Amino acid sequence: MNRHIISIVVVLAVLTGTCAALAQEGERTGPEQSQLEMRQRFRDMSQAERDKLQADMRQAKERWQNMSEADREKFRAEMRERFGRPPGVGREEQFRAITTIEEQVARLKAAMEATAPENRGGYRDLSEEERAALRQKMMAAARERQMAMRAIEGELAKLRGRRRPESDPREQIGELRAIHKIAVKENATETADRLEKFIASFRGDSRARGPRPELRPRGDLQRPQPERPPRPDRTDRPDRTDRPDTDSRAKPFTLESFDGQRINLADYRGKTVVLEWLNFECPFSRYHYETTTTMVDLAKKYKDQNVVWLAINSTNHTTPEANKAFAARHKLPFPILDDRPGTVGRAYDAKTTPHMFVISPRGQIVYEGAIDNSPMGKTQDGKEPVNYVDRVLAALTANKDIGIPNTKPYGCTVKYAQ
Repeated sequence: MNRHIISIVVVLAVLTGTCAALAQEGERTGPEQSQLEMRQRFRDMSQAERDKLQADMRQAKERWQNMSEADREKFRAEMRERFGRPPGVGREEQFRAITTIEEQVARLKAAMEATAPENRGGYRDLSEEERAALRQKMMAAARERQMAMRAIEGELAKLRGRRRPESDPREQIGELRAIHKIAVKENATETADRLEKFIASFRGDSRARGPRPELRPRGDLQRPQPERPPRPDRTDRPDRTDRPDTDSRAKPFTLESFDGQRINLADYRGKTVVLEWLNFECPFSRYHYETTTTMVDLAKKYKDQNVVWLAINSTNHTTPEANKAFAARHKLPFPILDDRPGTVGRAYDAKTTPHMFVISPRGQIVYEGAIDNSPMGKTQDGKEPVNYVDRVLAALTANKDIGIPNTKPYGCTVKYAQ
């Protein structure tokens, strides 16, 4: 095989590899950057140099076409050994990988369904044995998810094929120097001069880019965080024993009211929403409608201040007729939502009637607990009566600190369906 042919083809291959390796250190990466650099260097050549390069390429192509098949295969083997061309993935192997991915996706879906939120509802109503069994089920599902995801990643890696390892530009420059020596030895002066220019330009580019900065683990990075003013619905709160911080965002729901409305909590984004758990058979709830008109008065007071009031009845044995009659008798300015299955009540962990929740315009539960500190109109230890919900709504509408975010609710227990 003619050594000039090998020299020219090797030069082109090394230059292409070097461009790709150097491009990885710049702002852009991959074949696109390599091609851009080669085009730029071609544009920087003089017309004579361009004509010479094109003539060399045509001559190399003609000599390649005149090679025997044995010489071509020998040259391909040499190139694969030198530049580590990754083997492709066969058609059958691709189909096997896709089939495995489909199986693992089904496995992943089953594990995700096993940990769906509805399967975790009513956790506090379970016995200790049932809780332990549920925890074991959740752990097993988590392991299934991890195993399925790892298997999917492995099959995707097969489909992508083995990637060529990154090349060190210094090693590529060494290859160019070795070819330069061969060109000098064979008196290929023009090729040697051109190689020398390319080597010098590559070295200049590498120095201009500078060494890569040493990467440090994320744990070592300590970035100063600017102080932010507290928001009305994100003030410093005391530790809550009955609701973790992860539950501070109101859970979405859609319910039908007993008068035929379809109520979606998401429709009230940007408004303050009050949720009142109601059971008009409970004397504590009935007190605020018959002895006093607490709920109706508060709903009317804040109606024009971007506040929405929703009553929710999770009593399993209540009837639509009884709720309609109660709403008509007390001229309620808000709907009563039908939660007889108890889905929303359990999601919010509503314990008593009444049990109050105030949701900020940002969708955060900023208050949870009792309507006031005077069950049936009586306070303890001679304290002044305080309506907690009225105080929270006044603070929110005035963009002030809401104060205490939760209190202990009082009243009858919610009569959930078993």
